[in-house]
Amino acid sequence: MQERMKIGIIGCGTISGAYFGGAQKTDVLEIKSCADIRMEAAQSVAEKYGCQAASVDELLADEEIELVVNLTIPKAHAEVGLATLEAGKHTYSEKPFSVDIESGQNLLKKAAEKGLRVGCAPDTFLGAGIQTSRKALDEGAIGRPIAGTAFMCGHGHESWHPSPAFYYDVGGGPMLDMGPYYITALVNILGPVKRVAGITTKAFEERIATSDAASGQRIPVKTTTHLTGAIEFANGAIITMIMSFDMWRHSLPCIELYGETGSMQVPDPNGFGGSVRVSAARDGWSDVPLAFPKNARMIGVIDMVRAIQSARPHRVSGALAYHVLEVMLAFDKSSQSGQHAEIESTVERPAPLPPGLEEWEIE
Repeated sequence: MQERMKIGIIGCGTISGAYFGGAQKTDVLEIKSCADIRMEAAQSVAEKYGCQAASVDELLADEEIELVVNLTIPKAHAEVGLATLEAGKHTYSEKPFSVDIESGQNLLKKAAEKGLRVGCAPDTFLGAGIQTSRKALDEGAIGRPIAGTAFMCGHGHESWHPSPAFYYDVGGGPMLDMGPYYITALVNILGPVKRVAGITTKAFEERIATSDAASGQRIPVKTTTHLTGAIEFANGAIITMIMSFDMWRHSLPCIELYGETGSMQVPDPNGFGGSVRVSAARDGWSDVPLAFPKNARMIGVIDMVRAIQSARPHRVSGALAYHVLEVMLAFDKSSQSGQHAEIESTVERPAPLPPGLEEWEIE
């Protein structure tokens, strides 16, 4: 048994609880410290989960900490990631990887210079639903993939989130908020993207929060909130996508794939489980038994730690996250130019999980 890797968490907001909870399920890592620009938030979380509260500078200076999990707001992801790499530590960020191409490239370049690893959420594709979907596709359940659909539609976060403003700021919007789940799942199943054709808009210049914690707050909308278009994958499959914060109600599926010999319903990529269903030719839908443990958020960090310890590639990689970022930003780029946006980066599909794993176990 290898010694637990000591890690730190920067950002003690709502999502941090899921990471602390996941850390309690594994013996490969230990959260030594947490930090936040609000020291009272760090102290509260540290007391709850039994770790040390620290300033950001103190955490980055701690020589025992080898990896930092970055849970800050999207437009701070690249800045905190670069600071972490400069401090000689591996970095794993919440999604999105960054909010622009240049800062994403800088992260990858700095990691290469330092000989360090970069990882990025989402890790939901390491759950039972998406892993089973990929296994079924690879085993020929629907034949060669030809087309598909991917929809995430709602009316935004201001009615329920305690701090909804950043969802409408630069780095927010439905694509950078929810797109990582969908596009990462699709890249894991289908492989890299070749080009994107998109049309994007925003329905409102301002949102008014109605959640209890932010009721009445006026939120300027600085990002597109309805994005639609098509993604062409290198294998030839074409996926039609809508990502929207401008729709009150809909009856669209999360992800469906259509192949030469059948169709597949892929579960919500914002979760780790769900039902996988296949229809062969003109037959009805039938359930595909889930072939992997469900897992939960933090499994990507666990995979990264195990990969560092065993000197293998980690699945939730910076290269994957950067490719997904370029695809997401391509929707606005295509809409503004009126042309297809060619995707310059490429990435190999992450290694599938091996069969027979237990919950929270990864190899």
